[in-house]
Amino acid sequence: MSAHHDHGHGHGHEHGHADSHDHGSFKSYIIGFVLSVILTAIPFWLVMAKVIPSSGATAAILLGFAAVQIVVHMVYFLHMNSRAEGGWNLLALLFTIMLVVIVLTGSIWVMYHLQHNMMPGMQHAPAAAGAPAAQPQPMADMP
Repeated sequence: MSAHHDHGHGHGHEHGHADSHDHGSFKSYIIGFVLSVILTAIPFWLVMAKVIPSSGATAAILLGFAAVQIVVHMVYFLHMNSRAEGGWNLLALLFTIMLVVIVLTGSIWVMYHLQHNMMPGMQHAPAAAGAPAAQPQPMADMP
């Protein structure tokens, strides 16, 4: 019975130590908060000051900042790392990211090709307001 009691005490001590290690300290929360503020303020400044003239480049940079901010939140606030839950949290996260990338990429690919292939005569607007609209080509003329 005393061995069981000692095991319980030892387990409680280890669990308390693991909690303080896995759940972070006040310092780690402050670091996460400061990084989050910086990773929000820089994209806000980039957009509001129109630092980059190309909207495509600005969007790509904003997506990069968003991805970094997601990682900061996962590490500093959700405490996800390779040690948590024996690595299963990280494995589940990687699987989820893979599925999201496949679904989003596939959806964009399907929508692009539907728009491009469904109405080929509608791709170009008429040059003048009074000009007739482009007529779709008969199926026999298509390759």
